[in-house]
Amino acid sequence: MLFVAGYALASAAFVPAGLLTLSAGALFGLLAGTAYAFIGATLGACLAFWLARSVGRARVERYVARHPRLAAVRHAVGTDGRRVVLLLRLSPIIQFNVINVVMGITPIRFADFLVACVGMFPVTALYVYYGTVAGTLARARHGQSHHDAMHYVALGIGLVATIVATTLVMRGAARALEVEVPGQRFR
Repeated sequence: MLFVAGYALASAAFVPAGLLTLSAGALFGLLAGTAYAFIGATLGACLAFWLARSVGRARVERYVARHPRLAAVRHAVGTDGRRVVLLLRLSPIIQFNVINVVMGITPIRFADFLVACVGMFPVTALYVYYGTVAGTLARARHGQSHHDAMHYVALGIGLVATIVATTLVMRGAARALEVEVPGQRFR
């Protein structure tokens, strides 16, 4: 619970989510790490969304006004919020923390924003997997692991498969976003 709460607060404070997610894998392993990181990321996203919608609205609006790509995202969310946020979550086009606060100044309903957080799951699982592999290798290097060679081969194969699947999902989301707002390229 402490890790989840710390993750949520740190991500709302713009600490890079990738570092937090990698540490979840190294500390807790793939399944628990994915669950803890996903819950922490979702809570942090909701906190950042709420802060932007309430106390930070004017500041976020000024920031978005200076960035045409974010203004295009804001416009797209007005027409099909849940779908656009889901695609943004699946794509690496805009940083996780920025999406959270920008969505706070859009007309998207909180429930739709929350549902769209499921789009964070593939990238969360990928980063937790990286952290799990790094943690396993670090423990093996220090003689604290009792796995055979096949375990490490399976880790490697799983890593490659996860990277390929995540890359395909991200590319598909990026293509869908380019179609979403004609005349506004996100890249």
